[in-house]
Amino acid sequence: MLWQPPIPESLRRLAPEELADRIERRRSELGSKLLVLGHHYQQDDVIRHADLTGDSLKLSRLAAEEAASRGTRHLVFCGVHFMAETADLLTTDEVEVILPDLSAGCSMADMAQWDDVVEAWESIEAVHRAAAGSDTPPVRVVPITYVNSSAAIKAFVGARGGACCTSSNAERVFAWALAGGAEPLRPGERVQVLFLPDQHLGRNTAKRAGFVTEVDAAREGHRAQTAVWNPRKALGGLDEGTVHEAAVLLWAGHCSVHKLFRPEHVEEIRAAGDGTQVIVHPECGQEVVDLADHVGSTEFIIERIERAEAGSRWAVGTEVHLVSRLAKTAAARGVHVRILSDCQCLCTTMYRIDPPHLLWTLDSIAEDRARNVVRVHPDARGDAVWALDRMLDLAPTPTEPLATGHP
Repeated sequence: MLWQPPIPESLRRLAPEELADRIERRRSELGSKLLVLGHHYQQDDVIRHADLTGDSLKLSRLAAEEAASRGTRHLVFCGVHFMAETADLLTTDEVEVILPDLSAGCSMADMAQWDDVVEAWESIEAVHRAAAGSDTPPVRVVPITYVNSSAAIKAFVGARGGACCTSSNAERVFAWALAGGAEPLRPGERVQVLFLPDQHLGRNTAKRAGFVTEVDAAREGHRAQTAVWNPRKALGGLDEGTVHEAAVLLWAGHCSVHKLFRPEHVEEIRAAGDGTQVIVHPECGQEVVDLADHVGSTEFIIERIERAEAGSRWAVGTEVHLVSRLAKTAAARGVHVRILSDCQCLCTTMYRIDPPHLLWTLDSIAEDRARNVVRVHPDARGDAVWALDRMLDLAPTPTEPLATGHP
């Protein structure tokens, strides 16, 4: 987490509507030079000021396309730090990407630190070298990182022929990696995927790709083809045989929001017997995903609720601010939407960006002294952009579904 300097107390004392009015006046004053992006998990009093909203994939596309077409010079990203870094990577040097509160980070992204990932890579490669022999197929490790990761980790992956992914195209990126990634497989060579930093998205994607996960193996007595690499333990907490044989190594990271949804929450919905359908994000644990009726990205969840028939009932396993907005708009169409769990499943770091910080940011831009400009180091830029370009190349087209129903 980066340090955020305190903003003037006078901004915090403003009434909500005065804050909103001053933000809108600044937006009008800055005109096309300003573009405000708002992630779906943002609170309503910030989203109301966003020019464009979306999930990670959509906002990545918009950052790359809209800023150029509008002649934007200041892109204010109401999201978290890795999103601002991604926007900086995908826009030209003429665009300043600004994060209203530098302490708005992502705990999942922070779970994969550069030094730990480098050490893990070297250890994994050493195990494969030691196992190499005339009767042992050579192993190519292809790294994939969820877009919820730092620019440094994106660069690490790009430098090693891997790619970024989002929750909506993880299956495509997985298939690309299993085919060899940046280069076709050589005769007899096999792929091992190293998936960073969200073990749950990686595990759920591996299952869709046909692999036996540790969860399934524990249930059914089969041999697992996935294993979790814990960077806090020697050799990831695994033995050399598991490291060598696993088809997918999953980094021991998770989303602090989606881990709060549990199988018992789904079971409570089922027990009510009112026909409520359960739809969840693939950052949820496999035990939850396996019980859900539908699984998909944030955009998939939004689109599915927007198409829901009147009278239908839905329990949604994702961030509370998004669910609350969906519930409000769906109610007008006679669709009942609730959050899957009654716990406060909110992204606390995203919540740090509020109207006072947004106004403080816009004031600084208007006064030609922009603060909190996010710049990715030049040494990381090239490799990180390579990994992001693979993500965008493998993204679904606007007419394709962002996920399928439950398998």
